[in-house]
Amino acid sequence: MQEALAAMGSIVFDVNLLFLIFATTILGVIIGVLPGLGSTTGAALLLPFTLTMEPVHAITVLTTIYVSATFAGSITAILINTPGTSAAAATTFDGYPLAQRGEAGRALGIAVVASTIGGIFSVIVLCIAAPMLARVAYEFRPPEYFALTVFGLSMLASISAGGAVKNIIGGVFGVWLATIGAERVTGIERYTFGHYELYE
Repeated sequence: MQEALAAMGSIVFDVNLLFLIFATTILGVIIGVLPGLGSTTGAALLLPFTLTMEPVHAITVLTTIYVSATFAGSITAILINTPGTSAAAATTFDGYPLAQRGEAGRALGIAVVASTIGGIFSVIVLCIAAPMLARVAYEFRPPEYFALTVFGLSMLASISAGGAVKNIIGGVFGVWLATIGAERVTGIERYTFGHYELYE
């Protein structure tokens, strides 16, 4: 236990890591307030730079930019009624009216507190649930994958707009497109017709 706490302390108080967190937080806020760019785009932009980093630094950078960009989307949602990220769309319902009444600072403060509490709670739940979910995922075999695929296709019929038959046909077509190429485990070719471009 003491060794784990010592290792955690050395990671938390690493000066290079703290600088990376600070820099990527600023970058994430900039990306988050720009409509059209989002947390996923920010993480994708930084991904090439993380390839040469240590694993702890790389994961921290990607997590920081994702979280900060997701929060920053609420800044423009509150101030100019334009969500910077899709996650901040609901913030426009209450945040922008508060800003129009001259309470933009209060709305931004509420967004900061809500994001902080939600982030901490999510991390705690993930730490508790991850081992259990890993055990469940490890037990998945072909019958379970098939049942999950059928469940997803049946959800298309009830959730998507339009006719149920059209939605199911579209879902089956999407699954068929996903089967094109080399099978990842065995390497068996499916529907490639001898074209190397279709292997991926």
